[in-house]
Amino acid sequence: MDKNASFYDLSPEKVLQAAEAAGFYPTGEFTQLNSYENRVFDIKLEELPSKGSLTKNVIAKFYRPNRWSKEAIAEEHEFLLSLQAEGIPAVAPLLQGRDSTISEADGMYVTFFPKVLGRMPQEFLQGELQKVGRLMAQVHNVGAKKSAPHRPILDTSYYGGWITLDDLQNWITPELRDRYTIAAEDILFAIDDSFDTSEFIRIHGDCHKGNLLNNGKEFFLVDFDDFVNGPVIQDFWMLLSGDNETLDEEKMQIIQGYEELREFPDHQWSWIPLLRGLRIISYAGWIAKRWDDPSFPRLFPEFNTYRYWAEEVEALEKIAWQIR
Repeated sequence: MDKNASFYDLSPEKVLQAAEAAGFYPTGEFTQLNSYENRVFDIKLEELPSKGSLTKNVIAKFYRPNRWSKEAIAEEHEFLLSLQAEGIPAVAPLLQGRDSTISEADGMYVTFFPKVLGRMPQEFLQGELQKVGRLMAQVHNVGAKKSAPHRPILDTSYYGGWITLDDLQNWITPELRDRYTIAAEDILFAIDDSFDTSEFIRIHGDCHKGNLLNNGKEFFLVDFDDFVNGPVIQDFWMLLSGDNETLDEEKMQIIQGYEELREFPDHQWSWIPLLRGLRIISYAGWIAKRWDDPSFPRLFPEFNTYRYWAEEVEALEKIAWQIR
């Protein structure tokens, strides 16, 4: 069986059959949601999927084949269920048959989540970052209790790191290849010199505003697909506005909320440019690795253009100059 073919051409029948096999009762009505990495569907059920659910819907997630092992997915789910057990607002997977959160369909791992309602914050109001800081301290207190050996480490091995930079040589526009490589090497060397992996714990890993929602009462977290072992600052820097005039106030609010429950590692603020650079390199590597997926050339039509790589070079050089 070609797992990738099944993933690329996932039919409505297969989606509904997977939901039924997992013990749910779909009405036949469903919608595919936007997701580059996985295949995600909003499925309407005949009854509530679990006690406390607010809608008769589940979110079905078909994991991209060969990305995560079953053990790595299980570690993500174990973390989410641990957060749920502590009353921490993060959307955890639903149990399927035999008390498992993972099933298989045509060689793909499948998970179901309750559908939740919330809005993405466009900007944080006064005091809201303090609440976010407290929430993430709760998450990190659980994250620090054990490691996740089957998940990535957010250092220069992340998504290939140095290997990714080598692989990108065949993609970067030739006129810009040397500049891109020099800037990227400066960033990766600085990460090797600066990051202390003994500080790393289990973290969300992709905590931007789209994964931090508000239901009108509290903030809660979704989408732990990039759950990693990494520095706690990774779960904050993408939430900052980028406005130098408000940066000190934003940092102060985060620290105030965080230190209600956990000491904040202030020295990690200086790692933000390095994490931003690593994200730029990793993102390009991710697109390159997914180029055989028929949807990616359509989603990223400029990836092979001079313009794309010129913007990437400019972003990396700005970071490299900052850390030199």
